[in-house]
Amino acid sequence: MQINLIGINHKSAPLDIREKVAVPDGKLYEALSFLREYLPDAVVLSTCNRTEIYTTEEDAGEKSLAFLSSFHGLPVQVLKAHAYSHSAEAAIRHLLCVTAGLESMVLGEYEILGQVNHALEAAEKTGMVNYPLRQLFLGAIRTGRQVRERTGISRNALSVSSVAVELATEIVGSLEDCKLVVIGAGEAGRLVTKAARERGTPRIYLTSRTMDKAVLLAEKLGGVPFPMEGMEEELTTTGIVVACADAPHWILTYGQIAKVMRKRSSTPLVIIDIAVPRNTEPAIKDIANVFLYNIDDLAQIAEQNLHLRRAEIEKANAIINEETDRLLTWWQTLETRPVVSALMSKADAIRLSHLEKTLKKLRPLSEEERENLDSMTRAIVTKILHDPVQYLKSRGNNANGYAQVVTELFKLDEPDENEK
Repeated sequence: MQINLIGINHKSAPLDIREKVAVPDGKLYEALSFLREYLPDAVVLSTCNRTEIYTTEEDAGEKSLAFLSSFHGLPVQVLKAHAYSHSAEAAIRHLLCVTAGLESMVLGEYEILGQVNHALEAAEKTGMVNYPLRQLFLGAIRTGRQVRERTGISRNALSVSSVAVELATEIVGSLEDCKLVVIGAGEAGRLVTKAARERGTPRIYLTSRTMDKAVLLAEKLGGVPFPMEGMEEELTTTGIVVACADAPHWILTYGQIAKVMRKRSSTPLVIIDIAVPRNTEPAIKDIANVFLYNIDDLAQIAEQNLHLRRAEIEKANAIINEETDRLLTWWQTLETRPVVSALMSKADAIRLSHLEKTLKKLRPLSEEERENLDSMTRAIVTKILHDPVQYLKSRGNNANGYAQVVTELFKLDEPDENEK
């Protein structure tokens, strides 16, 4: 048994592919239940930049791709062209790098910690997490926290949401006289609203498919909630829109925006869509005076963020290397535990069998004498097996199959002679 992962992220695939394999939060439990038909254990991590499946099942790559293909209605060959896979140590290290924010578009972004934790909780609630996977993800979350506590990787770090506000500022020059519409009242919407408020944006209008969420966010951070039905009216007087809703379909369509623009004379409209899947119909970019940006357009600002934090990457990698070694050692120990247990059990059965035969030949012994003899024979067995067991634990995941060699040498898969 070993950890395997297959995924598609912003480095391996363009947005139009990523959004097709994304698993929105509202569909995560449905996806996990469907995934059970392909894998008995798995964690699905789906964010704006990646969709990854972690499992301990063999043939994980083919099964994971088959699931994604069936769930999303995509050809397997399309997925294969953009997918990457890792196993064993490489998979462990990749997960730790993801949780530490090193694999994010915005280096060091903090949101990924919560997203990894949410992915684990969802898998646990659907009964898709076995003990090794749970411990691995808990170790990854712990590592992510250590990286942020012991390095400056997340100091004054941006998020995708704050980068969107940064882009808006670069486009219009200042947000202080601008009306901003935020579509989505989840975590991304909260961060957009917070960043815009800190930039001095005086008028922030919030909407969501769930109106109660928009009202609650407006009350917390200051803003004006409005229903989705009032979208066209609000967009008529809006300078910038940031779309970040968890929706399975387009919220802003070509026809809708074309109608809005006819009411705005020559005033331009900036739309920044950071949702995956996208909230806006791509054809909107062809409408005059509409400037449409998606999450991949944030790369330039994200690169500036990378430059500012590049010095912290080496420190973060040192922590990740240390934790990867620790988790790998634990995984190897877990891998060999059944063999070690079988070896110790067989040795102890032989010890007890011969001890009983010997005691029958001796004069009656006191309870203390019997305990001393039992302790002595147990210590002998433990001492003899100590080095082989430690050697086995340290190489349990080795390709040479040390565990199998021990099993064959000591005939651990055969009935014990003492039980015949």
